Amino acid sequence: MKKTIIAICAALMALACTQAPQQQPLENSVVYEMNVRQYTPEGTFAAAQQQLPRLAELGVDIVWLMPIYPIGVEGRKGTLGSYYAVKNYCDINPEFGTLEDFDNFVAEAHRLGLRVIVDWVANHTSPDAVWVTGQAPEWYERDAEGNTTYTADWSDTANLNYENPEVWKGMQAALRFWMERGIDGFRCDMACEVPLEFWQETIAGLRADYPHMYWLAEGEEPKLHTLSDFNASYAWELHHLLNAIAQGKSGVEELVAYIEKDAANNPADAFRLMFTSNHDENSWAGTEFERMGDAAKLMAVLTFTLPNGQPLIYTGQEIGWNKRFEFFETDPVPAWEENEYTDFYKWLIETRHANPALSAGDKGGVFEIVSTDDSTLVFTRTLPGNKVTVKAELKAPWSYEITAE
Repeated sequence: MKKTIIAICAALMALACTQAPQQQPLENSVVYEMNVRQYTPEGTFAAAQQQLPRLAELGVDIVWLMPIYPIGVEGRKGTLGSYYAVKNYCDINPEFGTLEDFDNFVAEAHRLGLRVIVDWVANHTSPDAVWVTGQAPEWYERDAEGNTTYTADWSDTANLNYENPEVWKGMQAALRFWMERGIDGFRCDMACEVPLEFWQETIAGLRADYPHMYWLAEGEEPKLHTLSDFNASYAWELHHLLNAIAQGKSGVEELVAYIEKDAANNPADAFRLMFTSNHDENSWAGTEFERMGDAAKLMAVLTFTLPNGQPLIYTGQEIGWNKRFEFFETDPVPAWEENEYTDFYKWLIETRHANPALSAGDKGGVFEIVSTDDSTLVFTRTLPGNKVTVKAELKAPWSYEITAE
């Protein structure tokens, strides 16, 4: 009998050791954007998978993969092309490996307690996508000569026609393909460029089978929440304001006005994605150090503590990578070596996780301004049993202080 009890205890201990760590609730999760092409010298899922334990140690919760699909050849920009010129929604860019490599990456992330979401490009495909040749011409917007059209300078893309209900069905089937492979949700590129009713129908349909999905919209329209039911949307206006504050063009008054306006415009349960960098900003506008200089750390603190905010970390920020990544070429981080920025982001993430008052949406603490003296903003976030006070000096030397009780 004694041996049986010992054996059972040993089995239970072994099972506990193999179970994934408990995931953070979505409202208190930190998003990490992974640029697979530039993440390792190899630029593959297999190589990136080796870095997942480091991300788990950093403390992030949701790994957002930039588009993982084959890239079109027609109109291709640069040598490798744009991730956002999708040739086939239901396959893997061979540059990154195979579907099996992707599945292994997701399995390892889940073993470590990380969620995985993939970037979804619903507005357009590449001009030589499988749908261009394999579906009816009415699947695409076309000019008088019957040619597919594109937006702005995205000459490597072809706009889909959302007046055609078959496009809705095709897109929904493609989204389901990835959910069935075990991912945890989507970041939706240019979400407001397709009908919000499409997202309303699609999110409701997929959530019926996958109720814990996470949906992040690149867009700042309140109806992304009130109509379409996205969890999170981009706080683009805040991002540009943080740049302006760092450059001495704005200050406390403008930040307070933004907070009030954002609260009035969006529902209480909306998550607002806050960031000092992402793939667009890094490659086209410059790194956070170019745009924000010595204020970069303070602005990151604000993205982790302002009301309704869900923070984002982009590839390389956790080591202070001060380089614009090439967008259409291989341009990898040569090595991942921890430094003061690693410690800084670990501290921010630990602070976030330890204080539910900092959560996004209506589960976060009540926001209250304590003082706005000169260039100093002091505010609190308060829940029963948890109060966080943040003091931010919005001019040089750009100091910050977070205290919790």
